[in-house]
Amino acid sequence: MESTQWADRGQVLQPEMAEPGQAGCIGVTRLGSVQMESGGFSIWVQVRGSSWVEAREGRFQLQRGEWIALEKDSRPLVQSDRHGLCIGLSLGGDVLRSLGRLSDGTLYAGRGRLTPHDARIALRLWRDAAGRAPTTDITALRPLLLHLVGVQHDLAARVPRCPGRSRNRKRQVFGRLQRARLFLEGNSDRIVRISELAELTSFSSWYFSKTFLSLYDESPQAAAARLRIERAAELLQGTSMMIGEVAAACGFDNCCSFARAFRARFGVSASRYRQGARAVKPLAADAANEPIAPRKTSLRTGT
Repeated sequence: MESTQWADRGQVLQPEMAEPGQAGCIGVTRLGSVQMESGGFSIWVQVRGSSWVEAREGRFQLQRGEWIALEKDSRPLVQSDRHGLCIGLSLGGDVLRSLGRLSDGTLYAGRGRLTPHDARIALRLWRDAAGRAPTTDITALRPLLLHLVGVQHDLAARVPRCPGRSRNRKRQVFGRLQRARLFLEGNSDRIVRISELAELTSFSSWYFSKTFLSLYDESPQAAAARLRIERAAELLQGTSMMIGEVAAACGFDNCCSFARAFRARFGVSASRYRQGARAVKPLAADAANEPIAPRKTSLRTGT
């Protein structure tokens, strides 16, 4: 796999499979798309605009400042919008093991948001690595990898809570549970069965449910219900869909069950929630139109 590859201006890119000892930088911008094959753990950071990610774990939209990390058999398809820039890393298994020996940490499947400061650092380090990274040596990637490990610090803090006698076993269990949690988020448009999550993690349904509850302080069923309602709130804020359409898009069989669940979560009806969101938008737009001081530096994309 080449050290740096770009999908730009509508180009469709299919990078070569990452070998165990290889790593590579990938950029997706301006309606470009990348279809990753099995073989490499990948992590993506949205620098500007937005992108859609479709993987075995589900479908996700990345907004500016968000990141997502996916396991080696996820086969993600990353599609940028016309103004988007998404930077990614594909890492072979040996690279991840080298990272563990180097920093006593590793990268896990999941999704989150970077602070603006962390996002600027990630872009700078990615550009530095993209310009000089050998494909079989992580020396050039080391600063970026360590930065991303730091970004996932809150996730790594949960590892000691996982069952297992050794730290490696705890990491393995946590990695599987993180993937299941990501699967719930990527499939918030439907009801997810416990058997699906157990199969994804290679655990029994009983062991998976028990471990998930002890790790995240909520059951898989409660997490799934929360994510579906939160998705409904996003659709109410960001689309003109009718409330019945929102309910169906979030996996509810009828409007009555959706109304009860929504009120229980937010304390107001869905229609009242939408009215409140619309009242806030003009204020946010006025604030966005206020003049701001010019920035002293600018970030180049390298495209």
